[in-house]
Amino acid sequence: MKITIYGSGYVGLVTGACLADVGHHVLCVDIDEEKIGNLKNGIIPIYEPGLEEIIKQSVADGHIAFTTNIEEAVAYADVQFIAVGTPPDEDGSADLQYVLAVANSIAQYMDRPRIVIDKSTVPVGTAEKVTAEMKRILKERDVDIDFDVCSNPEFLKEGSAIADFMKPDRIVVGTSDAKTEAIMRELYEPFNRSHDRMVFMDVPSAELTKYAANSLLATKISFMNEISNLAELLGADIENVRRGIGSDSRIGFQFIYPGCGYGGSCFPKDVQALAKTADSVGYDAQLLNAVEAVNNRQKYVLPGRIKQHFGDDLSGKTFAIWGLSFKPETDDMREASSRVTIEELLQAGAKVQVFDPVAMDECNRIFGERQGIRYCDDKHAAVKDADALVIHTEWKTFRVPDFERLADELNSKVIFDGRNLYEPAMLKEKGWSYYAIGRGDSITSRSG
Repeated sequence: MKITIYGSGYVGLVTGACLADVGHHVLCVDIDEEKIGNLKNGIIPIYEPGLEEIIKQSVADGHIAFTTNIEEAVAYADVQFIAVGTPPDEDGSADLQYVLAVANSIAQYMDRPRIVIDKSTVPVGTAEKVTAEMKRILKERDVDIDFDVCSNPEFLKEGSAIADFMKPDRIVVGTSDAKTEAIMRELYEPFNRSHDRMVFMDVPSAELTKYAANSLLATKISFMNEISNLAELLGADIENVRRGIGSDSRIGFQFIYPGCGYGGSCFPKDVQALAKTADSVGYDAQLLNAVEAVNNRQKYVLPGRIKQHFGDDLSGKTFAIWGLSFKPETDDMREASSRVTIEELLQAGAKVQVFDPVAMDECNRIFGERQGIRYCDDKHAAVKDADALVIHTEWKTFRVPDFERLADELNSKVIFDGRNLYEPAMLKEKGWSYYAIGRGDSITSRSG
């Protein structure tokens, strides 16, 4: 099949690469000329394991191409994916201007029937707005061309997006059109062989499914962070609690790890957008608002503990930051808790020495040559002569450090761990002051 994908960001590139990898012919279009130029030269704008290799092979096989020419993109295929960004508007709602701009362009240039697929994460009612915009343009052109708009939300996890696309849990499609359903089945047939993963439903339900899924996962994280804070006050160990509740098959172990707050391009934006959607129909989504509030508060837990230990004035202090991305296996720092910690430490007069296996360029883009930040080439350079280590991302390289070497490199044996990587009792025995999230033993060790 020939497929056009508008938007060469995270969702568009992964979708295009995976469809091309199984033999479909894909044209990715973006208005960013520099990005398209880089893609044509094999330079991938995002970090996602396996993505670069698939794109380079698909380019070599002639299965994927890149363009900025909208008219060419509309003419290329009967199946047209919209995968552009839907950033939060000032009030937290999803900004649909880019989605509707693509709809406008498709209607402007289409000369035969099209299936338009909303792949972007969009609020309920977006397919109706896309349909209305396309009808408006076709009416202005005084032409009558058939088209259908369906919803096909993505469920990709950054860091494992290729595997998620190739072996999906489910493929959700919102449509009431039998021809569209048949084409979507054909499109996804290579990913649907062992058993039927296709879940067809009405368009509003498909649009809501994406937001509901991400909001539920965010709720689990915020719930565990809330319980972790309570565990500290009660002298309990959140790791024991996690194992105790996770062994219940109704709950499970996924997304019940406490930490320093969730981030990324999906959970924060989607929880806000769903709460705003609820507000637009006169419903007070108290749980969604609480999930966001708990998460925002959790991002200040590590800076707060640092100040409890060293005092509010951190002038003359230097802190090593291990991990900058919001999760491992990605360079995405959008809404990452590391950004809050760095900002809080700098404002308190401290210096920071930062390291992340893949997010260094992104950190430099965000903070630039700001006074007080030193970008380090490896984790040992980051801790050299620092007064404490602060862990934000649970990269594998941070999981089993040489604590004796760490003690030699740091000015003091202090660790603030936002991901609970180490055992508090072991570190206490070695003479460390170890601040974890919700670990009862870490409270005791703070007196060391």
